[in-house]
Amino acid sequence: MQKVLFIGVNWPEPSTAAGTRIMKLIHTFLNNKNEVTFASTAAESELSFDLNKLELTKASIKLNDSSFDIFIAGLAPTVVVYDRFLTEEQFGWRVTENAPNAVKILDTEDLHSLRTVRQKLFKNKQDFSVDAWLQEDVTKREIASIYRCDISLVISSFEMQLLKEHLKIDSSLLLHLPFMVDAISNEVFQSYPSFKERKDFICIGNGKHAPNVDAIIWLKTTIWPLIKKQLPEANLHIYGSYFPQQVVQMHKPNEGFYVEGFTADLENTFTNARINLAPLRFGAGLKGKLIDGMRFGTPNITTKIGVEGMAGALPFNGRVSDDAVAFAANAVLLYKSEEQFSIAQQNGKDILNQLYNLDAISERFINAVQTVTENLKKHRASNFIGSLLQHQTMQSSKFMSKWIEIKNLKNM
Repeated sequence: MQKVLFIGVNWPEPSTAAGTRIMKLIHTFLNNKNEVTFASTAAESELSFDLNKLELTKASIKLNDSSFDIFIAGLAPTVVVYDRFLTEEQFGWRVTENAPNAVKILDTEDLHSLRTVRQKLFKNKQDFSVDAWLQEDVTKREIASIYRCDISLVISSFEMQLLKEHLKIDSSLLLHLPFMVDAISNEVFQSYPSFKERKDFICIGNGKHAPNVDAIIWLKTTIWPLIKKQLPEANLHIYGSYFPQQVVQMHKPNEGFYVEGFTADLENTFTNARINLAPLRFGAGLKGKLIDGMRFGTPNITTKIGVEGMAGALPFNGRVSDDAVAFAANAVLLYKSEEQFSIAQQNGKDILNQLYNLDAISERFINAVQTVTENLKKHRASNFIGSLLQHQTMQSSKFMSKWIEIKNLKNM
Protein backbone atom coordinates (compact mmCIF):
# COMPACT_ATOMS: atom_id res chain seq x y z
CA MET A 1 0.00 0.00 0.00
CA GLN A 2 1.24 3.47 -0.91
CA LYS A 3 0.77 6.61 1.16
CA VAL A 4 -0.11 9.23 -1.43
CA LEU A 5 -0.05 12.99 -0.94
CA PHE A 6 -1.70 15.25 -3.51
CA ILE A 7 -0.65 18.91 -3.43
CA GLY A 8 -3.36 20.84 -5.26
CA VAL A 9 -3.28 24.30 -6.76
CA ASN A 10 -6.98 24.43 -5.87
CA TRP A 11 -9.53 22.13 -4.32
CA PRO A 12 -10.98 20.10 -7.22
CA GLU A 13 -14.21 21.34 -8.78
CA PRO A 14 -16.51 19.21 -11.00
CA SER A 15 -17.12 22.17 -13.30
CA THR A 16 -13.50 22.11 -14.52
CA ALA A 17 -11.65 19.54 -16.62
CA ALA A 18 -8.68 19.90 -14.27
CA GLY A 19 -10.86 19.11 -11.25
CA THR A 20 -12.38 16.07 -12.92
CA ARG A 21 -8.92 14.90 -13.96
CA ILE A 22 -7.43 15.10 -10.47
CA MET A 23 -10.45 13.27 -9.04
CA LYS A 24 -9.86 10.38 -11.45
CA LEU A 25 -6.29 10.11 -10.19
CA ILE A 26 -7.49 10.17 -6.58
CA HIS A 27 -10.05 7.44 -7.27
CA THR A 28 -7.41 5.36 -9.05
CA PHE A 29 -5.21 5.37 -5.96
CA LEU A 30 -8.15 4.73 -3.62
CA ASN A 31 -9.45 1.86 -5.75
CA ASN A 32 -6.04 0.23 -5.45
CA LYS A 33 -6.23 0.34 -1.63
CA ASN A 34 -3.82 3.23 -1.15
CA GLU A 35 -3.97 5.83 1.61
CA VAL A 36 -4.60 9.30 0.19
CA THR A 37 -4.17 12.82 1.59
CA PHE A 38 -5.17 15.90 -0.40
CA ALA A 39 -3.59 19.21 0.62
CA SER A 40 -3.87 22.73 -0.78
CA THR A 41 -3.06 26.31 0.13
CA ALA A 42 -6.34 27.48 -1.44
CA ALA A 43 -9.70 28.01 0.24
CA GLU A 44 -12.52 25.65 -0.66
CA SER A 45 -15.49 27.02 -2.57
CA GLU A 46 -19.11 25.98 -2.67
CA LEU A 47 -18.38 24.39 -6.06
CA SER A 48 -15.59 22.15 -4.73
CA PHE A 49 -16.00 18.38 -4.71
CA ASP A 50 -17.06 17.12 -1.28
CA LEU A 51 -13.89 15.18 -0.48
CA ASN A 52 -15.33 14.33 2.94
CA LYS A 53 -17.41 11.65 1.17
CA LEU A 54 -14.22 9.81 0.22
CA GLU A 55 -11.91 7.76 2.40
CA LEU A 56 -9.10 10.28 2.35
CA THR A 57 -7.59 12.96 4.56
CA LYS A 58 -7.80 16.69 3.81
CA ALA A 59 -5.12 19.13 4.89
CA SER A 60 -4.66 22.88 4.66
CA ILE A 61 -1.05 23.90 4.03
CA LYS A 62 0.80 27.23 3.88
CA LEU A 63 3.19 28.69 1.35
CA ASN A 64 6.69 29.68 2.46
CA ASP A 65 6.16 28.20 5.90
CA SER A 66 8.16 25.52 7.70
CA SER A 67 4.91 24.07 9.07
CA PHE A 68 4.78 22.10 5.80
CA ASP A 69 8.10 20.44 6.72
CA ILE A 70 6.59 19.18 9.96
CA PHE A 71 3.41 18.11 8.15
CA ILE A 72 5.12 16.05 5.46
CA ALA A 73 7.71 14.54 7.79
CA GLY A 74 4.88 13.29 10.00
CA LEU A 75 2.86 12.03 7.04
CA ALA A 76 5.86 10.24 5.48
CA PRO A 77 4.28 9.76 2.03
CA THR A 78 5.68 7.21 -0.40
CA VAL A 79 4.18 9.07 -3.39
CA VAL A 80 3.69 12.83 -3.86
CA VAL A 81 1.53 14.11 -6.73
CA TYR A 82 2.01 17.75 -7.74
CA ASP A 83 -1.04 19.36 -9.33
CA ARG A 84 0.71 21.34 -12.09
CA PHE A 85 4.29 22.55 -12.02
CA LEU A 86 3.55 25.56 -9.81
CA THR A 87 3.05 23.35 -6.76
CA GLU A 88 6.28 21.51 -7.52
CA GLU A 89 8.12 24.84 -7.59
CA GLN A 90 6.53 25.87 -4.31
CA PHE A 91 6.87 22.63 -2.34
CA GLY A 92 9.23 20.35 -4.30
CA TRP A 93 12.38 21.24 -2.40
CA ARG A 94 10.62 20.73 0.93
CA VAL A 95 9.37 17.32 -0.22
CA THR A 96 12.90 16.37 -1.31
CA GLU A 97 14.36 17.37 2.07
CA ASN A 98 11.68 15.79 4.26
CA ALA A 99 10.50 12.80 2.19
CA PRO A 100 13.51 12.05 -0.04
CA ASN A 101 12.38 8.53 -0.97
CA ALA A 102 8.87 9.49 -2.05
CA VAL A 103 8.14 9.01 -5.74
CA LYS A 104 7.51 12.49 -7.17
CA ILE A 105 4.76 12.69 -9.82
CA LEU A 106 3.97 15.85 -11.75
CA ASP A 107 0.47 15.97 -13.22
CA THR A 108 0.97 18.63 -15.88
CA GLU A 109 -2.83 18.81 -16.58
CA ASP A 110 -1.78 20.51 -19.80
CA LEU A 111 1.54 22.12 -20.59
CA HIS A 112 0.98 25.43 -18.83
CA SER A 113 3.80 27.02 -20.80
CA LEU A 114 2.28 25.97 -24.12
CA ARG A 115 -1.08 27.48 -23.21
CA THR A 116 0.54 30.69 -21.92
CA VAL A 117 2.75 31.19 -24.97
CA ARG A 118 -0.07 30.47 -27.39
CA GLN A 119 -2.24 33.04 -25.64
CA LYS A 120 0.54 35.65 -25.82
CA LEU A 121 1.15 34.99 -29.51
CA PHE A 122 -2.57 35.05 -30.30
CA LYS A 123 -2.92 38.41 -28.59
CA ASN A 124 -0.02 39.72 -30.66
CA LYS A 125 -1.48 38.17 -33.85
CA GLN A 126 1.54 35.89 -34.28
CA ASP A 127 1.59 32.23 -35.28
CA PHE A 128 2.79 29.62 -32.81
CA SER A 129 6.24 28.12 -33.26
CA VAL A 130 8.25 25.71 -31.15
CA ASP A 131 11.13 28.21 -31.11
CA ALA A 132 8.86 30.88 -29.62
CA TRP A 133 7.69 28.41 -26.97
CA LEU A 134 11.25 27.42 -26.05
CA GLN A 135 12.37 31.03 -25.59
CA GLU A 136 9.88 31.81 -22.81
CA ASP A 137 10.93 31.69 -19.15
CA VAL A 138 7.73 29.85 -18.17
CA THR A 139 8.72 27.02 -20.54
CA LYS A 140 12.12 26.68 -18.92
CA ARG A 141 10.50 26.61 -15.48
CA GLU A 142 8.01 23.93 -16.47
CA ILE A 143 10.60 21.73 -18.16
CA ALA A 144 12.87 22.05 -15.12
CA SER A 145 9.98 20.84 -12.97
CA ILE A 146 9.49 17.84 -15.25
CA TYR A 147 13.16 16.91 -14.85
CA ARG A 148 12.99 17.25 -11.06
CA CYS A 149 10.16 14.73 -10.88
CA ASP A 150 10.31 10.97 -11.30
CA ILE A 151 7.25 10.77 -13.57
CA SER A 152 5.37 13.51 -15.39
CA LEU A 153 1.85 12.76 -16.55
CA VAL A 154 1.20 14.24 -19.99
CA ILE A 155 -2.41 14.39 -21.04
CA SER A 156 -2.05 15.05 -24.78
CA SER A 157 -0.28 12.98 -27.44
CA PHE A 158 0.70 16.26 -29.12
CA GLU A 159 2.44 17.44 -25.94
CA MET A 160 4.18 14.08 -25.58
CA GLN A 161 5.55 14.58 -29.08
CA LEU A 162 6.75 18.10 -28.22
CA LEU A 163 8.62 16.92 -25.13
CA LYS A 164 10.17 13.82 -26.67
CA GLU A 165 11.01 15.00 -30.18
CA HIS A 166 11.91 18.65 -29.63
CA LEU A 167 13.37 18.52 -26.12
CA LYS A 168 14.57 14.90 -26.20
CA ILE A 169 13.22 14.20 -22.71
CA ASP A 170 13.70 10.54 -21.93
CA SER A 171 10.59 8.37 -22.17
CA SER A 172 11.23 7.00 -18.67
CA LEU A 173 10.32 10.42 -17.23
CA LEU A 174 7.05 10.79 -19.16
CA LEU A 175 3.77 8.92 -19.08
CA HIS A 176 1.02 9.64 -21.59
CA LEU A 177 -2.07 9.63 -19.39
CA PRO A 178 -5.15 11.14 -21.05
CA PHE A 179 -8.58 11.55 -19.48
CA MET A 180 -9.99 8.36 -17.98
CA VAL A 181 -13.59 7.62 -18.97
CA ASP A 182 -15.88 4.67 -18.26
CA ALA A 183 -16.55 2.58 -21.34
CA ILE A 184 -19.72 3.63 -23.18
CA SER A 185 -22.10 0.77 -23.96
CA ASN A 186 -24.65 0.65 -26.77
CA GLU A 187 -27.41 0.54 -24.16
CA VAL A 188 -26.24 3.79 -22.59
CA PHE A 189 -26.01 5.53 -25.94
CA GLN A 190 -29.46 4.36 -26.98
CA SER A 191 -30.92 5.70 -23.74
CA TYR A 192 -30.00 9.28 -24.65
CA PRO A 193 -32.50 11.55 -26.41
CA SER A 194 -32.59 11.06 -30.18
CA PHE A 195 -31.65 13.58 -32.85
CA LYS A 196 -35.24 14.78 -33.14
CA GLU A 197 -35.67 15.03 -29.36
CA ARG A 198 -32.68 17.35 -29.06
CA LYS A 199 -32.56 21.01 -29.94
CA ASP A 200 -30.31 24.07 -29.75
CA PHE A 201 -26.57 24.53 -29.36
CA ILE A 202 -24.49 24.70 -26.21
CA CYS A 203 -21.06 26.09 -25.35
CA ILE A 204 -19.54 25.26 -21.99
CA GLY A 205 -16.43 26.40 -20.14
CA ASN A 206 -15.07 27.86 -16.92
CA GLY A 207 -14.96 31.67 -16.99
CA LYS A 208 -11.55 31.75 -15.26
CA HIS A 209 -10.01 30.07 -18.31
CA ALA A 210 -8.98 32.68 -20.90
CA PRO A 211 -9.46 30.42 -23.97
CA ASN A 212 -13.09 29.87 -22.94
CA VAL A 213 -13.82 33.58 -22.58
CA ASP A 214 -12.26 34.30 -25.95
CA ALA A 215 -14.32 31.49 -27.53
CA ILE A 216 -17.56 32.95 -26.14
CA ILE A 217 -16.68 36.42 -27.41
CA TRP A 218 -15.90 35.03 -30.87
CA LEU A 219 -19.20 33.15 -30.85
CA LYS A 220 -21.20 36.19 -29.87
CA THR A 221 -19.61 38.68 -32.21
CA THR A 222 -18.96 36.60 -35.32
CA ILE A 223 -20.00 32.93 -35.42
CA TRP A 224 -23.44 32.91 -33.82
CA PRO A 225 -24.94 35.59 -36.11
CA LEU A 226 -23.93 33.41 -39.09
CA ILE A 227 -25.60 30.34 -37.56
CA LYS A 228 -28.70 32.19 -36.41
CA LYS A 229 -29.25 33.59 -39.89
CA GLN A 230 -29.52 30.05 -41.29
CA LEU A 231 -31.30 28.53 -38.27
CA PRO A 232 -33.60 31.29 -36.96
CA GLU A 233 -35.42 28.92 -34.58
CA ALA A 234 -32.25 27.68 -32.88
CA ASN A 235 -30.75 29.08 -29.68
CA LEU A 236 -27.29 28.98 -28.10
CA HIS A 237 -26.90 28.36 -24.37
CA ILE A 238 -23.62 29.31 -22.68
CA TYR A 239 -22.81 27.34 -19.49
CA GLY A 240 -19.99 27.69 -16.98
CA SER A 241 -18.99 29.06 -13.61
CA TYR A 242 -17.09 32.26 -12.77
CA PHE A 243 -18.13 34.19 -15.89
CA PRO A 244 -16.70 37.73 -16.01
CA GLN A 245 -19.16 40.62 -16.37
CA GLN A 246 -18.14 40.95 -20.00
CA VAL A 247 -19.69 37.54 -20.69
CA VAL A 248 -22.70 37.99 -18.39
CA GLN A 249 -23.66 41.10 -20.34
CA MET A 250 -23.81 39.09 -23.56
CA HIS A 251 -27.08 37.48 -22.48
CA LYS A 252 -29.43 38.44 -25.34
CA PRO A 253 -32.56 36.24 -25.53
CA ASN A 254 -33.87 38.27 -28.47
CA GLU A 255 -30.78 37.09 -30.40
CA GLY A 256 -31.12 33.49 -29.20
CA PHE A 257 -27.95 33.92 -27.11
CA TYR A 258 -28.47 32.77 -23.50
CA VAL A 259 -25.76 33.08 -20.85
CA GLU A 260 -26.97 30.47 -18.37
CA GLY A 261 -24.05 30.24 -15.96
CA PHE A 262 -23.20 27.16 -13.90
CA THR A 263 -25.04 23.93 -14.66
CA ALA A 264 -25.47 21.40 -11.87
CA ASP A 265 -26.73 18.73 -14.30
CA LEU A 266 -24.03 18.19 -16.90
CA GLU A 267 -25.65 15.10 -18.40
CA ASN A 268 -29.01 16.72 -19.14
CA THR A 269 -27.29 19.86 -20.38
CA PHE A 270 -25.48 17.83 -23.04
CA THR A 271 -28.08 15.19 -23.86
CA ASN A 272 -30.82 17.76 -24.47
CA ALA A 273 -28.59 19.77 -26.83
CA ARG A 274 -28.04 18.80 -30.44
CA ILE A 275 -24.59 20.30 -31.00
CA ASN A 276 -21.71 21.42 -28.74
CA LEU A 277 -19.69 24.43 -29.95
CA ALA A 278 -16.06 24.94 -28.85
CA PRO A 279 -14.39 27.63 -31.01
CA LEU A 280 -11.07 27.66 -29.14
CA ARG A 281 -8.36 29.83 -30.68
CA PHE A 282 -5.57 29.11 -28.19
CA GLY A 283 -4.93 26.69 -25.35
CA ALA A 284 -3.29 23.35 -24.66
CA GLY A 285 -3.97 19.86 -23.35
CA LEU A 286 -7.18 17.93 -23.93
CA LYS A 287 -10.59 19.57 -23.82
CA GLY A 288 -12.94 18.18 -21.19
CA LYS A 289 -15.91 19.80 -22.91
CA LEU A 290 -15.24 17.72 -26.03
CA ILE A 291 -14.92 14.55 -23.98
CA ASP A 292 -18.29 15.37 -22.39
CA GLY A 293 -19.78 15.83 -25.84
CA MET A 294 -18.58 12.35 -26.77
CA ARG A 295 -19.81 10.85 -23.49
CA PHE A 296 -23.32 12.18 -23.95
CA GLY A 297 -23.70 11.66 -27.69
CA THR A 298 -23.47 15.35 -28.59
CA PRO A 299 -21.37 16.08 -31.70
CA ASN A 300 -18.65 18.71 -31.32
CA ILE A 301 -17.79 21.58 -33.64
CA THR A 302 -14.34 22.88 -32.78
CA THR A 303 -10.99 24.17 -34.07
CA LYS A 304 -7.58 22.64 -34.69
CA ILE A 305 -6.54 23.74 -31.19
CA GLY A 306 -9.67 22.11 -29.79
CA VAL A 307 -9.14 18.77 -31.51
CA GLU A 308 -5.38 18.67 -30.90
CA GLY A 309 -4.35 15.32 -29.40
CA MET A 310 -7.99 14.25 -28.97
CA ALA A 311 -8.74 11.55 -31.52
CA GLY A 312 -5.46 10.03 -32.66
CA ALA A 313 -5.98 8.41 -36.09
CA LEU A 314 -9.73 7.96 -35.49
CA PRO A 315 -12.35 10.15 -37.19
CA PHE A 316 -13.48 13.00 -34.94
CA ASN A 317 -17.02 13.18 -33.57
CA GLY A 318 -17.90 16.34 -35.45
CA ARG A 319 -16.23 18.95 -37.61
CA VAL A 320 -13.11 21.11 -37.31
CA SER A 321 -12.46 24.59 -38.68
CA ASP A 322 -10.48 27.69 -37.72
CA ASP A 323 -12.49 29.94 -40.02
CA ALA A 324 -15.66 31.56 -38.65
CA VAL A 325 -17.69 31.06 -41.85
CA ALA A 326 -16.67 27.42 -42.19
CA PHE A 327 -17.22 26.86 -38.47
CA ALA A 328 -20.78 28.16 -38.74
CA ALA A 329 -21.41 26.10 -41.89
CA ASN A 330 -20.22 22.93 -40.12
CA ALA A 331 -22.49 23.68 -37.17
CA VAL A 332 -25.51 24.16 -39.43
CA LEU A 333 -24.74 20.98 -41.40
CA LEU A 334 -24.62 18.73 -38.34
CA TYR A 335 -27.62 20.46 -36.80
CA LYS A 336 -29.76 19.72 -39.86
CA SER A 337 -28.46 16.27 -40.90
CA GLU A 338 -29.60 13.31 -38.81
CA GLU A 339 -27.30 11.03 -40.81
CA GLN A 340 -24.19 13.13 -40.13
CA PHE A 341 -25.26 13.55 -36.51
CA SER A 342 -25.44 9.75 -36.06
CA ILE A 343 -22.03 9.22 -37.68
CA ALA A 344 -20.49 11.83 -35.35
CA GLN A 345 -22.12 10.17 -32.33
CA GLN A 346 -20.62 6.79 -33.21
CA ASN A 347 -17.21 8.33 -33.81
CA GLY A 348 -17.29 9.83 -30.32
CA LYS A 349 -18.17 6.50 -28.76
CA ASP A 350 -15.31 4.80 -30.63
CA ILE A 351 -12.81 7.47 -29.56
CA LEU A 352 -13.73 7.16 -25.89
CA ASN A 353 -13.73 3.38 -25.78
CA GLN A 354 -10.46 3.01 -27.67
CA LEU A 355 -8.38 5.95 -26.41
CA TYR A 356 -9.79 6.94 -23.01
CA ASN A 357 -10.76 3.63 -21.44
CA LEU A 358 -10.70 4.07 -17.66
CA ASP A 359 -9.70 0.52 -16.77
CA ALA A 360 -6.81 0.31 -19.25
CA ILE A 361 -5.39 3.74 -18.43
CA SER A 362 -5.73 3.28 -14.65
CA GLU A 363 -3.86 -0.01 -14.85
CA ARG A 364 -1.09 1.58 -16.92
CA PHE A 365 -0.76 4.36 -14.38
CA ILE A 366 -0.58 2.13 -11.32
CA ASN A 367 1.93 -0.17 -13.02
CA ALA A 368 4.16 2.78 -13.94
CA VAL A 369 4.13 4.12 -10.37
CA GLN A 370 4.91 0.66 -9.00
CA THR A 371 7.80 0.16 -11.43
CA VAL A 372 9.40 3.48 -10.48
CA THR A 373 8.84 2.81 -6.77
CA GLU A 374 10.63 -0.53 -7.00
CA ASN A 375 13.53 0.89 -9.03
CA LEU A 376 13.72 4.42 -7.64
CA LYS A 377 17.47 4.58 -7.04
CA LYS A 378 18.31 3.36 -10.55
CA HIS A 379 15.58 5.52 -12.08
CA ARG A 380 16.99 8.67 -10.51
CA ALA A 381 20.59 7.76 -11.31
CA SER A 382 19.72 7.82 -15.01
CA ASN A 383 18.18 11.31 -14.71
CA PHE A 384 21.34 13.41 -14.50
CA ILE A 385 19.65 16.68 -15.46
CA GLY A 386 17.11 16.12 -12.70
CA SER A 387 19.84 15.64 -10.10
CA LEU A 388 21.62 18.72 -11.44
CA LEU A 389 18.47 20.81 -10.96
CA GLN A 390 18.17 19.53 -7.40
CA HIS A 391 21.65 20.86 -6.59
CA GLN A 392 21.62 23.63 -4.01
CA THR A 393 23.20 26.20 -6.32
CA MET A 394 20.18 25.91 -8.65
CA GLN A 395 17.44 25.93 -6.04
CA SER A 396 16.39 29.54 -6.36
CA SER A 397 12.82 28.80 -5.32
CA LYS A 398 14.08 27.20 -2.10
CA PHE A 399 16.08 30.20 -0.99
CA MET A 400 13.40 32.66 -2.10
CA SER A 401 10.87 30.72 0.00
CA LYS A 402 13.16 30.77 3.03
CA TRP A 403 13.70 34.51 2.61
CA ILE A 404 9.94 35.14 2.41
CA GLU A 405 9.36 33.00 5.50
CA ILE A 406 11.93 34.95 7.52
CA LYS A 407 10.50 38.25 6.28
CA ASN A 408 7.00 37.16 7.30
CA LEU A 409 8.19 36.24 10.77
CA LYS A 410 9.79 39.67 11.22
CA ASN A 411 6.54 41.36 10.22
CA MET A 412 4.40 39.44 12.70
